[in-house]
Amino acid sequence: MPETGTTRGRRRATPTKGDQRERDILDAAEKQLDTIGFDGMTIETITKAVGITRGGFYFYFASKNAVLAALVERTVAVLRAEIEAADGSGEPAHALRRSIDQTRDMWRDHGNVMRAAVELTPTVAAVGESWHSAVTAIRDITRAIAERAGLPDDDGPTGAHAVTTALVWMTERAFYQASKTGISLDDTAVTLTHLWLNALGLAPGRST
Repeated sequence: MPETGTTRGRRRATPTKGDQRERDILDAAEKQLDTIGFDGMTIETITKAVGITRGGFYFYFASKNAVLAALVERTVAVLRAEIEAADGSGEPAHALRRSIDQTRDMWRDHGNVMRAAVELTPTVAAVGESWHSAVTAIRDITRAIAERAGLPDDDGPTGAHAVTTALVWMTERAFYQASKTGISLDDTAVTLTHLWLNALGLAPGRST
């Protein structure tokens, strides 16, 4: 049964020993995604790495899936914040370049989590919710950039909503494949930047 990813006592006003323990569990899970993979990771491997009992684990998380859902939530929250900060750079072409560069850096630093999110979205509801929420948020930010660039502010098939939705999902898939197969993330970012700028009429030499 899919887990919700909710934990007890999360988001307290000030950090506590419990908050640190929860971060330790998430950090251990992220490391194990890289070393032994999702299938190899178990509650036992996590508790051993953190130095807690199984009962201590269940105080924070209901299952391994719940840990992954929280880990994805933590990662995509950082990604959304980075994209929002990039949008604050103002000029549309520069904002898009920064957004793609920040996305590339997240795939480089947290590719194990993001690959797991893509792969487990169809079967783990909480993971899918977090991942789709992130993609939607990024689409909304880039839609605003596209509208500033002159793309029609409408919901038609060539309007800002449809175009940026397609481009955001293309970006997700391109970085996923690059991260999974070892293709250069830098080269992928260059390709995606070229496609985004051309699609929005922002490529050098083109009228905006």
